[in-house]
Amino acid sequence: MASILFLAIGIAIASALLGSMAFSFLTLENKSVLTPLEKRCQEIANEGYRIHSIYPDSNPDELPENDFNRLMYLDDLWIKECVSVLPADSIFNIVNNVKREYSYGE
Repeated sequence: MASILFLAIGIAIASALLGSMAFSFLTLENKSVLTPLEKRCQEIANEGYRIHSIYPDSNPDELPENDFNRLMYLDDLWIKECVSVLPADSIFNIVNNVKREYSYGE
């Protein structure tokens, strides 16, 4: 009788753990979905960070003209299309995604 009770408790615990893992997986999937605007902003941030990573210790006026112009264009897009439109938590998520992608890619 005691072994059946322990078996039932073990099955209940295992079921609870599996259910918790499944629920956690499903909620993480929903959080990672980006809107089209957030995807666009992610691309802008990635490209800007890529240029910054090429010249890590340079001032903007020390950059080659093409890269300087591209960086200024991206900065203007970032402000107009992203910062002024998206909520702060979306902006922080995009910035963290860019940092995470480049830190793992190095």
